[in-house]
Amino acid sequence: MTLQPSVRLHAFLPYSRANGPGWRAVLWTQGCSLGCPGCCNPGTHPADEGECASVDSLAARIEAIASGIEGITLSGGEPLEQAGPIASLLDRVRSRTSLSVILFTGFEWAELEALDAARAVLAHVDVVFAGRYRPGNPSTAYWAGPWKTRHLITCRYSAAELDAVAEAEVVLLDDASCVVTGVRPPNDRSPAREDV
Repeated sequence: MTLQPSVRLHAFLPYSRANGPGWRAVLWTQGCSLGCPGCCNPGTHPADEGECASVDSLAARIEAIASGIEGITLSGGEPLEQAGPIASLLDRVRSRTSLSVILFTGFEWAELEALDAARAVLAHVDVVFAGRYRPGNPSTAYWAGPWKTRHLITCRYSAAELDAVAEAEVVLLDDASCVVTGVRPPNDRSPAREDV
């Protein structure tokens, strides 16, 4: 019997407007060993925390809402530290839907090009934001890449479409809790992603 691949997940937000163009499902993976000083999402670092979700269950969650979203955004933690399961997830989602994929990674672009495990993931991605977290950058043009380099892998989105994305949002969840997310949440002067 073959074990189903699984993803160590920090959080899943089914609908967001501040993590890429249009309505998007956002997956924050759990686990990151890059150790960027001042990281805005330290709760995503321990690899043994979070929820373990099978690729099948995650794909089913995304496919169930596919008609109401533009795409999915992968962040973390570090999604590429789980490249095998993430590639499996994207392969399934892309074969069954027309959803776009945006990837945020702490790896620099040159590292991605040399990382064999990243190739299967990048084959399914439309836009990559690559680079280590650097706190305190005063630039407001996050989507233009003040501390991450932006790579348009496909022609699905233009630079102008990415630049038009809201910097932050407050989402009220079904259980009446609230999530602040985006690339520049309130109370943060650096272009950082908020922990969800």
